[in-house]
Amino acid sequence: MNKAHLKTLILASSAIIIAFSIIIYPKDTYMASVTGLKMWWDVVFPSLMPFFILSEVLMGFGVVHLIGVLFEPLMRPLFRVPGSGGFIWAMGISSGFPAGAKLTARLWHQKQITTVEAERLVSFTNCSNPLFMFSAIAVGFFHNAALGIVLAVSHYLGNFVVGLIMRFHGRKKDERAQTDTYRGKGIKNAFKHMHEARLADNRPIGQLLGDAVQQSTKTLLMIGGFIILFSVLSRMMDLLHVADLFSKLMSYIFLLFSLSETLSLPLIKGIFEITLGSNLTSLAQSSLLHQATITSFILAFSGFSVQAQVASILADTDIKFKPFFIARIMHGFLSAIICVLVFPYLYHVKSGAAPAFAFITDKSADFGNIGMTALAHSHYVTLAFLLLSIFIWHRKLIKKNSLRY
Repeated sequence: MNKAHLKTLILASSAIIIAFSIIIYPKDTYMASVTGLKMWWDVVFPSLMPFFILSEVLMGFGVVHLIGVLFEPLMRPLFRVPGSGGFIWAMGISSGFPAGAKLTARLWHQKQITTVEAERLVSFTNCSNPLFMFSAIAVGFFHNAALGIVLAVSHYLGNFVVGLIMRFHGRKKDERAQTDTYRGKGIKNAFKHMHEARLADNRPIGQLLGDAVQQSTKTLLMIGGFIILFSVLSRMMDLLHVADLFSKLMSYIFLLFSLSETLSLPLIKGIFEITLGSNLTSLAQSSLLHQATITSFILAFSGFSVQAQVASILADTDIKFKPFFIARIMHGFLSAIICVLVFPYLYHVKSGAAPAFAFITDKSADFGNIGMTALAHSHYVTLAFLLLSIFIWHRKLIKKNSLRY
């Protein structure tokens, strides 16, 4: 039996087992589906919808071209991607998974980046947003806002290092000469490119907003489907004792690194779904350092649920999923290592002997509260931006009509 036949047998057998499990445990399947749906409707949908709409509007107005010119001197030498990658990176950090993949695919469809550049870009622009790390994980699960600064530094610094490593991806087939769109420097040149891009788009603001809502809703429905699916799969793993089997195998590896065996099951769960894995990690009987390390790995690896969402978004492009998956593994280990290194400096229990950089951890709870407040009100910024755009468009229309008569 060759590899192709073996793969077919494994995939078919897995699908049959899952189907029979759903039939045998209908009540558990239903409750898992409701849990996934509630998570999507209460958390994912309201948090991602404004960012997705805003990103579509910004692209339509040509703001991505403006940022591309301004960030070209930074993004090209560091990550070997166009300056517009700075916009994708910023939106990916602020809105979280899988915004980076969605916006990267958009740029690829618009032929602003090549396939190789898109594979580099998508590998380090998909990350967790600060609100989720500070609010849901640090405060909600661990009841410790100071831990949020450790998780954030580990996550984003690891992501930055991944971007530096992935700059060497595809260097033999780099197509930079074919897509060197942004030439020149300065704000004047950047505004010129933005203006030309807006004129090239040429959609009325009503159509632009309608398209943005439709595209965002379509993407969020796909994300919701994957969240429900993996919620059911996670429950089936418990009922069939598959998670326990993997947990026992993982516990032997944990013993080699002097990690608590109680963290093996949360890690297995986190490999499939971030939220559940992080919650179980916070409840495990282990030291806070070990819990933070495992949580950093889970956040960086992002779980098969998020990776499936990214794979679905990239399916209608030539962007390969393999570089993204390799980058997630690298990001997981890098974030875990960075967490171990920075934990003694960025987190401490107040005592007579405070470690270096203690002033950062003294204010970390304040940083978390400020960050959560700012992100929680980001929809007001989006609304104000849209209202201002409608006002400018309306004034321009009135002026045009007055000149006509």
